[in-house]
Amino acid sequence: MAGRVLAALALTLVATGCGGGATASPDGKDTAASGSAAADRVEPLEGTPKPELPVTVDSADGRRVAVTSTDRIVPLSGSLSEIVFTLGLGKQVVARDVTATFEQADSLPVVTRGHDVSAESVLSLKPTLVLADTTTGPAEAVAQIRDAGVPLVTVKAAKSLADVGTRIDAVAAALGVRAAGDELKKRTESRIAAVQKDIPEPGEGEKPRVAFLYLRGSASVYLLGGSESGAASLLEAAGAVDAGKESGLRKDFTAITSEALAKAAPDAILVMTKGLQSVNGVDGLVKIPGVAQTPAGMDRRVVSIDDGVLLNYGPRTDQVLASLVDQLYANGG
Repeated sequence: MAGRVLAALALTLVATGCGGGATASPDGKDTAASGSAAADRVEPLEGTPKPELPVTVDSADGRRVAVTSTDRIVPLSGSLSEIVFTLGLGKQVVARDVTATFEQADSLPVVTRGHDVSAESVLSLKPTLVLADTTTGPAEAVAQIRDAGVPLVTVKAAKSLADVGTRIDAVAAALGVRAAGDELKKRTESRIAAVQKDIPEPGEGEKPRVAFLYLRGSASVYLLGGSESGAASLLEAAGAVDAGKESGLRKDFTAITSEALAKAAPDAILVMTKGLQSVNGVDGLVKIPGVAQTPAGMDRRVVSIDDGVLLNYGPRTDQVLASLVDQLYANGG
């Protein structure tokens, strides 16, 4: 890859605005990131919108759902919680998913972990509206909540930047606050566009190749993202190439092998912060078979972004994109 972009790529693991990180000095040794990390908070719209109810909305599972109250809301994913809080209705949320890690939600009871919903826990909180992703499960738990007479609206899972506006629209419609949804969508799209204006223009063939790795060292899970991982749209928006997708991986993830990494040949590696921690940081990452032999592994070029926001595709996606851009082009290239 051309030298100009290699010089532009971050040699660092840096703080993302949602969690701490470490940087690598020119000799390749990790050092602590300077300064304290910004608080993990969402930024609600000004004022509290008044829901216009009742409403009947289309659920992504093909149902029509009537919503008569938003007094007690249970979002079953962190990304849905983020949208509800940012729309200004956080005070009506009575539970959270384990991935809703932002400050305003962290004191709420957890009713679902990793798409594993406890229907009993949800129903015990007497919700008036439950919001779910199409990936939420198990199906039996979702059916149990619905059979109890609780309005449950399913929102299509996010896979790309194009899903940001549609998810905001869907949640705002279910809450009866369409005007607030329009405002939030406009704000979010404007901020994403502003970040993209500052991305360095690459020369021909000089876009950085970035591989998205999903790591859970405690469970010996090491996966390479493909075209369906959800990261491709974000990387492309940052002016990069998804190395897994470009190398021909069509599934969401495949087990990491030396051969797959060699074919992907990434110049940088994108990971979730907790995933990197689970393998004992960059030192542990380069010990995974095949990583050290890639251009990214040889030069310890690692981009780390907080698990709770990386693939949410919601109101904080501009921050995720800005962190990704900052880390990829940290030297001003």
